[in-house]
Amino acid sequence: MRSPVRLAGLVIALCLAVGALAVALRVDLGVPSPSASTGPSVAIVAGSPLLNRPAPDFTLSDLDGEPVSLSDYRGRPVLLNFWASWCEPCKIEFPLFEAARQQHAADGLEILGIVHDDSPQAAAAFVEEEGSQWPALLDADDAVWTAYAGLALPTTFFIDREGIVRAISFGPPLSGTLDDQLAKIL
Repeated sequence: MRSPVRLAGLVIALCLAVGALAVALRVDLGVPSPSASTGPSVAIVAGSPLLNRPAPDFTLSDLDGEPVSLSDYRGRPVLLNFWASWCEPCKIEFPLFEAARQQHAADGLEILGIVHDDSPQAAAAFVEEEGSQWPALLDADDAVWTAYAGLALPTTFFIDREGIVRAISFGPPLSGTLDDQLAKIL
């Protein structure tokens, strides 16, 4: 007879293996992940290789085909958000980001949205529907997603005026959480 502790360990190991496989294969298990919840975002305070380091620079095309580089925004605080039109939590955060953009316009806050795992047509329709006022950038080959060690949608990086990543969050932020993260870069 197996002990309950050993059985629990095996169950946990199996769940971790299935979860890792699902992430690797981008399989939707139909189970909401912490990043897919409509609750508070999960802030990374330690363990990310990007936290308190320079944000990887990139150049991507926007929906009109114009090149946009992160380095173009040096000297301004940047909220860098990975999203997709099919991502329900992404839909929750767009109005919060727009409110933050308006509230902190005098502080120079810039928002860049990186479209991940979505078609340009679906992304353009979503941007039009939401009335987004910031660039939506196409990461067709997932190079930027990989450089930022993307794991889940939505993921948001808070980059200060010197280009340093000061906070990272998964999931849609609540307005108070968003304010706390923005305070680190404004």
